[in-house]
Amino acid sequence: MTPPIVVHPPSTTGGRKVTAHAESLGFAHRPEDVVEFLRRAGLDPADIQLDDPNLIEWRGGGPDVWE
Repeated sequence: MTPPIVVHPPSTTGGRKVTAHAESLGFAHRPEDVVEFLRRAGLDPADIQLDDPNLIEWRGGGPDVWE
């Protein structure tokens, strides 16, 4: 099963596109931005674990890679 959230590889200008079921949630520049996008999408921030592979697929590096 594919995770519903994808954090795409860093862009050449820094930051990463975040999508939910292929719908764009925004462009994150840090892990806190990802949490905020997911909160706006209806998830409880207390339930968001950035290292949960069932929730988030990190492409091009994990939550510590932004450039």
